[in-house]
Amino acid sequence: MQPLNYLAGYPEHLQQRARELLAQGALGEAVRRRYPQPHAVRSDRQLYDYVQALKERHLRQSVPLGKVLYDGKLQVLKHALGLHMAVSRNHGGKLRASREIRIASVFRDTPAPFLRMIVVHELAHLKEAEHNKAFYQLCLHMEPDYHQLEFDLRLYLTALEHEVPRQALHSPPAAPARPR
Repeated sequence: MQPLNYLAGYPEHLQQRARELLAQGALGEAVRRRYPQPHAVRSDRQLYDYVQALKERHLRQSVPLGKVLYDGKLQVLKHALGLHMAVSRNHGGKLRASREIRIASVFRDTPAPFLRMIVVHELAHLKEAEHNKAFYQLCLHMEPDYHQLEFDLRLYLTALEHEVPRQALHSPPAAPARPR
């Protein structure tokens, strides 16, 4: 039985269904059918504006964000979908703190609801540091389908992890380079 890293906390019957779809090579397609449209937030500036709009709508009284960006160094396979950080810098002899949100760059091409779920998760950390009941209530306040989106995102990541490498192995070999 292949391990499903992203689905480890879910009931066995859901993991088994995901394994069946993986064996058929259909898990990724099932997720793509359910969420066919990718989002249009491509640049770091667009991401900053997107996050600020959600923050303004739901968390007006929270601390300001200093930086929001896509981060190519975040390891999704290490279960970091996004990262919320408090960064302190020495500026003119005074310590300045700012908050940053970094989203793994693999999410540049995901469906729009998945990006929203990740941003909601990271914004919730502005108020609640731990993944406790209050944290998830805040996530549900900002995104009522939060739990379903999180599960579907985990299916999407499982498909990326297991199906894409298999497809790459079966793609035609690259043409040899021409001598100059």
